[in-house]
Order: sequence, then structure tokens, then C-alpha cells
Amino acid sequence: MRSFAAKVEEGVRGENGKPSVGPVYRNLLSEKGFPPIDSDITTAWDIFSKSVEKFPGNKMLGWRQIVDEKVGPYMWKTYKEAYEEVLQIGSALRALGAEPGSRVGIYGVNCPQWIIAMEACAAHTLICVPLYDTLGSGAVDYIVDHAEINFVFVQETKIKGLLEPDCKCAKRLKAIVSFTNVSEEHNLKASEVGVKTYSWLDFLQMGCEKPEETTPPKPFNICTIMYTSGTSGDPKGVVLTHEAVATNVVGMDLYMDQFQDKMTHEDVYLSFLPLAHILDRMNEEYFFRKGASVGYYHGDLNVLRDDIQELKPTYLAGVPRVFERIHEGIQKALQELNPRRRLIFNALYKHKLAWLNRGYSHSKASPMADFIAFRKIRDKFGGRIRLLVSGGAPLSTEIEEFLRVTCCCFVVQGYGLTETLGGTAMGFPDEMCMLGTVGIPAVYNEIRLEEVAEMCYDPLGENPAGEICIRGKCLFSGYYKNPELTEEVMKDGWFHTGDIGEIQSNGVLKIIDRKKNLIKLSQGEYVALENLENIYGQNSVVQDIWVYGDSFKSMLVAVIVPNQETVKRWAKELGFTKPFEELCSLSEIQEHIISELKFTAEKNKLRKFEYIKAVAVETKPFDVARDLVTATLKNRRNNLLKYYQVQVDEMYRKLASKKI
Repeated sequence: MRSFAAKVEEGVRGENGKPSVGPVYRNLLSEKGFPPIDSDITTAWDIFSKSVEKFPGNKMLGWRQIVDEKVGPYMWKTYKEAYEEVLQIGSALRALGAEPGSRVGIYGVNCPQWIIAMEACAAHTLICVPLYDTLGSGAVDYIVDHAEINFVFVQETKIKGLLEPDCKCAKRLKAIVSFTNVSEEHNLKASEVGVKTYSWLDFLQMGCEKPEETTPPKPFNICTIMYTSGTSGDPKGVVLTHEAVATNVVGMDLYMDQFQDKMTHEDVYLSFLPLAHILDRMNEEYFFRKGASVGYYHGDLNVLRDDIQELKPTYLAGVPRVFERIHEGIQKALQELNPRRRLIFNALYKHKLAWLNRGYSHSKASPMADFIAFRKIRDKFGGRIRLLVSGGAPLSTEIEEFLRVTCCCFVVQGYGLTETLGGTAMGFPDEMCMLGTVGIPAVYNEIRLEEVAEMCYDPLGENPAGEICIRGKCLFSGYYKNPELTEEVMKDGWFHTGDIGEIQSNGVLKIIDRKKNLIKLSQGEYVALENLENIYGQNSVVQDIWVYGDSFKSMLVAVIVPNQETVKRWAKELGFTKPFEELCSLSEIQEHIISELKFTAEKNKLRKFEYIKAVAVETKPFDVARDLVTATLKNRRNNLLKYYQVQVDEMYRKLASKKI
């Protein structure tokens, strides 16, 4: 059997209360040690500025203008044009008093201005702090205060939120720079709280009038503080240095360069995942390293296909939910075919899959099947797609296989966290043995598994499994202003991810579970289940609640034990005279409970993906006798899932049928 990763240390059986740890694995390119770092690329500023020197006339940043509510074709800034704007924006920041180490916020959808502001920060050793409102109500306010941000670049439609009376962050801001324009109303509101506002063009003009020499960073300087979901409710600030960012990009370059079909300056990436998330940020850094092009979606995910057809990307990265939607759409179209054509499609699918499983590349497995059936699916991606990458959460094996067979391009899964700069592991193109896995360690990282005794995961067992731990050069420096949490996850140089993995006999990593109750849905969003149970449990209709989420699903479901007295009052108002057990079987009570939970979610300003979409009603409270709760009445999640597996499957089946 071919081995895809190098075992560089043996595992150790735990003693004296210490957990067992599995073998240490590296990328085969790093078997004898991490490759020397390119001396020309040691910071994020190097990535951009060196490409400006090499590819000044290449298209760098693309966007679509909207005029009279009509979306136009893509327009482009070259590397040289972007560089000139970066110098002007950086000079303007320095003119306002920004000094090396100052924190600068960026708040808005992906666009060229986002990147230009980011690169301006790098040019002057300023710390870029992305702001992202889906982290929860008040998250932006919290981050501005916690990171001590004085200057912020903002999408015009989000300026109003920063100036609301209940938004404390406005009091500490010195300047707000709009990606486009600033209305008179916003100018007035800002002046009332002592904040200066600038349109993008005005800020560029200030930089022209007051030029400043760049003050490039050193590798050890902080590049960005990227906030991500925390279990306690407040986001946690992940500190990433320039060295870590640069090393990650160099490693990605080395990894991709070993394959025959290489990424080049002619490639085009469609950016629609939030730049405030690590996955898109690092994808774009890699493309800038290659002198390639990044085109931004025009802001509406519902019509993303229009951007795809206009841009015709060669590379697309998404979270599983994106690919689930694509799969659903194709399956729906297949159901509408006449039986004969559907039979032909299925036969061609099986034929190509068989040749893929024999080791043939996607382009040689069945050119006939591609020509007859699958090129139409490739055309839905613009017709030039070469690589699809899924990250942020596990992609189901069924959907990954379907994409590999039908999309006529390379399809791989990756794995990583903000703390590991996203690219912790990556699959091999055209290796069907990696189906359902996240591949092998990145070039500059090591992976091992650690025992989780309470969940019966043993890294030295017959099927090695345990908590995934990461060590290497592509790691965060700690959580900003939170040394306690940093110490909790960093032990002896190993970052403990909280994810449970399985290392297969060929060295490939598979994600199989989550250690903590913080789970990730298929669209890549984290959900704190215990916190949601506490919130929903405040509703008078709830006596007991267990909220369930699956990394292969985009929605939450729950098993509810309703409060008898509340249900009886509800029944009396509607004229129902049945016993409690029979009332709980009514579809009306399910609808009522979902309505009540929605009310609670809205009242507590939960995010849409934290809403409960389906419930199963249980009449008997969760108890110790059935081992569904601990002695302190905390939910035993694994046991609850085993006990209610049938109900969970049925809820998701009904939700899926509603979509179709």
C-alpha cells in the first residue's frame, strides 16, 4: 500500500495520568526536515510586493460594477495599479496618526478595497483586524474595543451600524473610511461622536498629498488578529505573524508544485467566502504569490452562478454547504430527465467511477462520458474550472464522489483552523483512496493524535483515533489578551484542535468527531450547542432540550420534552382535550414548539443558522436511568444521539424533502 505521509516519531503509551499520543506524521516533502524558507518571501508584504515586481501588468483584482441595478462585466486592477493605491492608502493612514503596531479594522464584503486596505496595513507594519458581524450580535462592537481599533475601513451599507447609539465602538474610533462614499447623514452622525469620515477617493487623495515611505514588517511582527467563534460567547482573537502567513503560502506553493497540472499566473480564483475567514484569506494570498487573478462575487450568493459564468474561474473554494447546493441542483435536474436519458447518465457515471477507482486521472478515466454528459456540469462552473477545494467542515463522501466524477476537474478536501492558518491538511488530486478524508499534513506542519479516554478514542489502538494536534511553523502565536485560553490549547508546543481524527494505514487523516460541544455546520459556521440549549431552555414550553447539529448538515434539529402545564394551557386554548402523551404526537404541537423556539431565537438575536429547524417531541424527561444525562443533569450527547438516532434521521429526511 502506498503511504502518503511520513512517520517521523513513534507513538507513546500514556502513564501516570498522561494521555497516550500517536505517531508524528509529516508531509513527504518534509520527511527529513522542513524545507528551507525562500529568503525573498518572509512576510505577507513580500508576497504582494514581489509579485508586483514580477507581474506588474497582470490582472490582480476584479469586480463587477452595478449601474441602474444592472450588474456589468468584470473590471480589473493590475498588480501595479493595486500597488499604487496601496501606497496612497498607507500614506493616508500614517497621516492620520497610525503607527507600526496600530490596529486597523476592515468591515465589509469581499472587494478590491478590502485587499488594498489589508496590503496598506502590511506596508506599514499595521495590524489588520477583520470585522465580521455573523460572529453574533455585538461582535463588531466587542472586537473594535477588545483589539483597540482606531481606524476602520467599512462597506458603505455598514457605516450606519457603527454609529448606532448602542454601539460603543464609535467612541474609540478616530476615522471611518468607506469602501465607496459617505452620505451626509453618516457624516453628520460621525461628527457628533467625534469620528472623521472619508470616502475612498478622498482618502486616496490625502495619501497623494501626504506621501509616506513604507515601513515593511519583520517576520516576527503581527500580521493580523483574526477573530473566530468562542465557546463563552465572545469571539477570540487569533494572533498570526507575518512569518506564519508567508510560510503557509510558501508551503502551499511547494505542495502544489509537485503535481503535473500546476497553478500559474494565468489562473483565476472566484472569491465569495468571507475574507474575514482564514480559508479565503489564505487562498488569495496564494494567488497573489503566483501573480494570478482574483475576481470577487458581486455580493449576492443567490446569483453566484451569474458571477461564475461571467468570470469563468479555474479555481473555486467553498464550504460543504456550497457543494451540497450544487449537488442538490444537479440531482433535481436529473429527476426531470426522461427515464432513458437518466439511465444513460447513471451508466456513464458508474463507468467513469470504475476507471477512477482503477487509478486513472479524471481527464483520462472516460473522455467519452465527459463529452456526452459531464461537460454540461463543468459548464455550470464556467467551463474552465481546474480545481475545486472544499474546506471549513467535512464534505460527505457521497457528494465528493459525485463531484469527482461529474465536474471534469480535480476535487480535494482540506482541513484547518484559523489557529493553523487554514491549510493544516490537504488531499491529493485524483487519489480515490482519499475520498471522505482531508488528506495529509501540510509541508510546514506535523500532525499527531492524542487519546480522548472519555470518548474511547485511542491513537495507539487497532483503528488509531484521537484529538488532532498540530505542531510546526504555521501556527498562531496565541489568543489576543487571553493567555489562559492559549495555555489551555497549546501544550508542549502542540496545538489541540478539539477535532477528533483517524489516521488511516496510508497516513491519510479523516475527521470523525468533535471533542467539545462546539460543532461546525456544513457551511463552516461554528455553533455552541450547550449555549443554545441554555437559551432555548428559557422558553416556558421547554422542560428538557437536546440540540443536535451535524457537520454534514447545514441546519440544527432538537429533541424537546415539553412542559406539561404549558402544553395543557395551549391545548385548552385550542379546544384539545387529549392526554399529554397524545397531545405530544400532534403535528400542531410540533409547529407550536418551533414557533416558540423561533421567538426565543429572535429575542436573543441568534444567528439564522442557530435556529432550530425541526423538532421531535418526547414525553419522558431525559434521565440518569437511561444514561441520557449525568448525575448533574448535563446532556450525554453521544448517548442521546444513539437513543434518538431514528428521530434525528427522520427530521433531516423531512427537511431534505422540503428543499426538493
